[in-house]
Amino acid sequence: MTRISTGQFPLWLKKKIPSTTTCSVENVLKSNRLHTVCQSARCPNKSECFSKQRATFLILGNICTRHCSFCSVKQGTPREVDTLEPERIVLAIEKLKLKYVVITSVSRDDLYDGGAAHFAHTVNVVKRRLPNVSVEVLTPDFQGDLGALKTVCDSNITIFNHNVETIKRLYPIIRPNAQYERSLTVLQKAKEMLQNICTKSGLMVGLGENDNDVFEALDDLRSVQCDIVTIGQYLKPCEGKHEVARFVKPEVFEKYEQYAKKIGFTFVSAGPFVRSSYKADEAYASVRSECFA
Repeated sequence: MTRISTGQFPLWLKKKIPSTTTCSVENVLKSNRLHTVCQSARCPNKSECFSKQRATFLILGNICTRHCSFCSVKQGTPREVDTLEPERIVLAIEKLKLKYVVITSVSRDDLYDGGAAHFAHTVNVVKRRLPNVSVEVLTPDFQGDLGALKTVCDSNITIFNHNVETIKRLYPIIRPNAQYERSLTVLQKAKEMLQNICTKSGLMVGLGENDNDVFEALDDLRSVQCDIVTIGQYLKPCEGKHEVARFVKPEVFEKYEQYAKKIGFTFVSAGPFVRSSYKADEAYASVRSECFA
């Protein structure tokens, strides 16, 4: 588990644990047999988000077919797709009284469509049962399958999110089963399919990149008309994962944010504890006039 309050971390990476209990969210998730990326990826914001009745649902199981060196999600052979999962997500949303929901998934390269049909079905069940709930999807790359991507884009989503995660140069080390250009293409094609819906992506820093690398990645994201970007500090989630190359100072995050805004991003969130789905509802509220879902 990521430890963010020990002496080896700089002062800006010390985070207070909320006094509000998180057991209500955990109980809802457990009773409905649901996974969250908050838990599976050992997010440092889990206690904060759970205390505010927020969670990012992880569908298609909690075992990933890929072997990214930054991620603590279990890797291996996934189980069969749970066709009743969307209904249980609806029950959890109702119980937690959520108005904005983020749905993500593990990569399922074992499935013919990468799990796109289940993704779309989950979104459509939520919107049919809870029409006033906004749904953001955070998808894998579906191995570049544009038909699979279209399946998700044709569902009733509010924001389309796909993370590039890191800079191009580090892909062979950090994301050996993914391709930087392919992720950019996913964002580009999603924007073409959706047009009036905002697209979003996220970057981690502290993996071995430098400032110019970050600026180049931001330029690349804007070149495919990505509207929203998040930039956060990579923290090693467990033993055996990629080591932290640097702790990026808050003033450097501010520099990244200023640059991203300068080149045209509609919304930017940059900081040590920023994650792709962290305060996603607030990001949507800021760009709502441009997202016509």
